[in-house]
Amino acid sequence: MASKDLYNNIGIVQAVAPQVLTATNTSSGVDLAGFESATVVISTGAIVASGNFTPKLQDSADNSTFADVAAADLIGSFPSALAATTVYKVGYKGSKRYVRSVLTLNSGTSIAASVDVVRAHARSKPVA
Repeated sequence: MASKDLYNNIGIVQAVAPQVLTATNTSSGVDLAGFESATVVISTGAIVASGNFTPKLQDSADNSTFADVAAADLIGSFPSALAATTVYKVGYKGSKRYVRSVLTLNSGTSIAASVDVVRAHARSKPVA
């Protein structure tokens, strides 16, 4: 029987702390070493003055040169614009070691948002 223990099998990295974003935000790279998969979770709050932000995910082999993740390497898709008070999840199945989020301001003033990367299918358990 498979264990129902998720706690010891995932690692969560806060890529973007909860905050009000007033400009494009590019997170630091999140290291996926030691994990076989990842899911990006974006949580939003209030939007001010029609703040329009487009989310995307980028990946990199060296945490230096990043490129947009191809749709074939995503499970699900990001919306064309983030909505207020919503949670989005998109899986990453690419082969690169690092990922980062980019929330691009297209127009308007701001959005309250955060981004977490849930690293899963750990090769070594339990995850600290």
